[in-house]
Amino acid sequence: MRRSHTIIAIITILLVLVADQWLKFWVKTSFYLGEDVEIFPWFHLRFVQNPGMAFGMELGSKLFLTLFRIVVTCLGIWYIVRRCLRADVPRGYLACVSLVVAGALGNIIDCMFYGEIFTNPYPPQVAQLVPFGSGYGTLFYGQVVDMLYFPLFSFEWPAWLPWVGGSEFSFFDPVFNIADSAITVGIIAILLFYSRFLLGSDEKQD
Repeated sequence: MRRSHTIIAIITILLVLVADQWLKFWVKTSFYLGEDVEIFPWFHLRFVQNPGMAFGMELGSKLFLTLFRIVVTCLGIWYIVRRCLRADVPRGYLACVSLVVAGALGNIIDCMFYGEIFTNPYPPQVAQLVPFGSGYGTLFYGQVVDMLYFPLFSFEWPAWLPWVGGSEFSFFDPVFNIADSAITVGIIAILLFYSRFLLGSDEKQD
């Protein structure tokens, strides 16, 4: 196992997890649900929670989603360990895969434990950290904390347009977190720069 590869994978995963969980803990215990703080006109901190997938999407039951995340993350860790054994693996590719795994782990922590350790009061009350088992939910049924909101621009559709006329369009509406960002950046970078390696090419890249 190449030591440099192992260090890259561990540091990438730890940095994402620490940053993701620190920000989630701070927002969860400092903001009431739905609170929006404008940092810049194009960047807000908006506290929302979702029981589903990245960017607030929902698919299937909560338990299924959590177990699916765990299985995929375990496969990702196994994949990283296997790739760390190979000397021809690009460090950049390993870092991208580690970003994806770290992001999945960050959201798994929310799903598994946040329901056990946090209260979930109605606004304007702020959540409190409580002893394990005294929270708003049970194991595997916690909600994912999101807070990064980028309303980059908005406009009103012309009134003459069918269905959407007169309504406001805002880009970019989804609220997400650092874990979601890590997954997205990792996947996009793999597709852009390492797709041939992902498909099995042994060509060396750096």
